[in-house]
Amino acid sequence: MRRVLSKISGVLAGARDEGSEDVREDEAVTVTEVANGDPVCVGAVELARAAAVEVAGPAVGEHLGVEVDEALVVTHSFATTEKAYTGWRWAVTVARADGADEVTVDEVVLLPGGGALVSPPWVPYADRVQPGDLSPGDLLPPKPDDPRLVPAYADPDAELADEVRWELGLGRVRVLSLDGRAEAAERWYEGDRGPLAPIAKAAPATCFDCGFLVPLAGSLRQAFGVCANALAPDDSRVVSYDHGCGAHSEVLAAPTVAAEMTVEHDEIDIEHHAPAGHPHGTVEDDDPAEPLGHS
Repeated sequence: MRRVLSKISGVLAGARDEGSEDVREDEAVTVTEVANGDPVCVGAVELARAAAVEVAGPAVGEHLGVEVDEALVVTHSFATTEKAYTGWRWAVTVARADGADEVTVDEVVLLPGGGALVSPPWVPYADRVQPGDLSPGDLLPPKPDDPRLVPAYADPDAELADEVRWELGLGRVRVLSLDGRAEAAERWYEGDRGPLAPIAKAAPATCFDCGFLVPLAGSLRQAFGVCANALAPDDSRVVSYDHGCGAHSEVLAAPTVAAEMTVEHDEIDIEHHAPAGHPHGTVEDDDPAEPLGHS
């Protein structure tokens, strides 16, 4: 509406410039009026208030001031008494056609002030979705110009680039582009299944020579595979070749080291007791006692 009023004012001003000498001088917009606002529009406070009350009801407070938009267009601001909109204001724009005495209402809107509580900036849906947001039954189509995808051999009208040679794409209309593969590789490599993961740093070997590793297809097989060990923490997940864990196929149980057994020999003296009535009674054996081994 403001643009329409501005265009009308421009047309009228152009008509005067083209020779409409009979236009009264008091109808012309002066430079002072442009700077300070049209006095008639500036003074239309009650008209603006009535328009705000018509929209907001009794929640219209004191007049906060006036803002000059154009030569014959100003905006009156009123405080709102609605507690839910603390810091907001009712903005009522009024205008007057050049040469007319009547002021009309352009629009009535509720606008936030400096201390108003407002919602965060709008983020498009495609940019708002994050990994893990997709639930069963949800549909997430790619963008029409998604840079991660390029036409595949299944598209007879596709102009195939050299980067697609890595992916034949048989039976598919589109395949990952070079950018799409690079983005995925960077995300996987720097994630929890790359070489920087704590479990990988403590692993005895890498996934590269693990028998449970299933390499990927295409160019990504140069650095990634899928873990097929049901007991490993990364089972069924993509891992980098230099990732690792304690469930490597070649990890062997550490042999149990048996404690060295020692044999101690005790030497004891044996007393021989003669049978009852023996003339010598108890006698000492002259031979040293035979050593007995005790473990």
